[in-house]
Amino acid sequence: METIFGNLQGFKSSQLKQLQRLYHQRIPGDRITTPEFSQRLAAISSEINQPVCAYINRRGQVIRVGVGTPRQTQIPPLELPRYGAERLSGIRCIATHLKPEPPNEVALTAMAMQRLDALVMLNVTGSGFQRRGGGATGYVKEAYLAHLTPQDSRDLIASPATKKVSDNFSSNNGAKEQDNNVPSPSWSVSPPMSLDMLSQQDLIDLVEALEAEFRREFVAQEVDTDQDRVLIVGVQTDNMTPQQFQDTLEELGRLVDTAGGEVLQMMRQKRSRIHPQTLVGEGKVQEIALVAQTLGVNLVVFDHDLSPAQIRNLESQIGVRVVDRTEVILDIFAQRAQSRAGKLQVELAQLEYMLPRLTGRGQAMSRLGGGIGTRGPGETKLETERRAIGRRIARLQQEVNQLQAHRDRLRQRRQHQEVPSVALVGYTNAGKSTLLNALTNAEVYTADQLFATLDPTTRRLVIPHATNDEPQEILLTDTVGFIHELPASLMDAFRATLEEVTEADALIHLVDLSHPAWLSHIRAVREILAQMPVTPGPALVVFNKIDQVNSDALALAQEEFPLAVFISASKRLGLETLRQRLAQLIEYATSCE
Repeated sequence: METIFGNLQGFKSSQLKQLQRLYHQRIPGDRITTPEFSQRLAAISSEINQPVCAYINRRGQVIRVGVGTPRQTQIPPLELPRYGAERLSGIRCIATHLKPEPPNEVALTAMAMQRLDALVMLNVTGSGFQRRGGGATGYVKEAYLAHLTPQDSRDLIASPATKKVSDNFSSNNGAKEQDNNVPSPSWSVSPPMSLDMLSQQDLIDLVEALEAEFRREFVAQEVDTDQDRVLIVGVQTDNMTPQQFQDTLEELGRLVDTAGGEVLQMMRQKRSRIHPQTLVGEGKVQEIALVAQTLGVNLVVFDHDLSPAQIRNLESQIGVRVVDRTEVILDIFAQRAQSRAGKLQVELAQLEYMLPRLTGRGQAMSRLGGGIGTRGPGETKLETERRAIGRRIARLQQEVNQLQAHRDRLRQRRQHQEVPSVALVGYTNAGKSTLLNALTNAEVYTADQLFATLDPTTRRLVIPHATNDEPQEILLTDTVGFIHELPASLMDAFRATLEEVTEADALIHLVDLSHPAWLSHIRAVREILAQMPVTPGPALVVFNKIDQVNSDALALAQEEFPLAVFISASKRLGLETLRQRLAQLIEYATSCE
């Protein structure tokens, strides 16, 4: 289909036909362009008084014609070949320009985003000769050849026409420094040349030399193709302090690391309000797309929850998969869940998250089913899948309710035995499982990871009695860690697990004192506890990892929380004091019932 892209309003049918005929042109495979094709492009551009771009593949076929600049006519990322960071796209752009100047940064950035083999800028001037039937046509006054270059090897692979770029226009001209020194794309731009000189450039030699150098650079990076290469994007709104914003990004980086991804870079934008279509501004989206292409990113993670429409818009403009913070947390939960109950709750949370995001997951979701009995009026695949997920959610919800009833029976049995219960709560990676192991000699899995524990574990613990010399037995339960803005879907799905917290007689609120944002973590945990349908019992604040902090941090915590207990679960420091304070807590909690 000979589609002409761009704004065609006001064009004559004869002009549209001239543009469509460009699709029938063929360029020799080893040439970047020919004088004949370039002059024809210049003539059309001059007649319509607009820049024109023709995109050509390595077989010399014109695959896209657009009216506008390289930025305005660029190929959407999802329609470009995905060869990886060591290859170019196999497409070159021949563009006209109505002013006598080299390609600007916007055009060069469009070249980098599409990873074009080359960008040729034809400067069209005046009316060269009178066409039969009237109408002036322009001609090519001069041409520029631009192409990408590997970061450290520009001089080695530059073509003869672009080798002196540093003396004429400058390589990497105008490339903006990205957040945290993100490597910006490097390009070479030739000095102005004639069409004859341009037509002598060997495309095959240029592309093979470039891709050989890209491969060397790619291998040197030792990229693990099985690991997600992640770009994190954070948006700071007016209600966030710079420190809160920084803590949020660092936490998201740890979440990505825990999920098995490699964070290549973090990008930031400060906005007074969120953009409804893309979360960040249009210019920032282009910048993200360019950085993603430059670094070879295959996943972009945003620190805010994204709507289904925002995900679709961002993926279409960036060209790689886009997820939000909630989806990263769900992925970690899916990896960590071991018990049937844990897997059940994770699947329920994932399906509830996925259901509103089915729309736009590709054309397969919007086509009617194929085969006998599926043609004609009826449900689309999208509607069918949505209905199937709805049924699965209903079944899982029923099983979660049964799990909840089972846990209720177990708790009632424990209450009949009059054994007090204490739940360990706290921010993720505070050391709850390590403390449970230290107090009860349990063998719960521990690691310096976020959400290392998903499934609650209950163990018996003997502590001294608060009012007499007789020891008493309590039940200590390790629970899932909390986090800032815990997704609502997880709160709902894990209500059977979280009820271990609300049904406990008392809580140990464990805090990682070695974390710079420990005060913020305390607030986050208390906010989540306040949202629970049943008010939890009294809590004892216990600061962990005191062996990893200095005296200033310790003094600040003692001043802010004078009744707190200070321990190191891994070094078994302060555990006896904790047992004694725990006995007092149990005495207080049971006397208040």
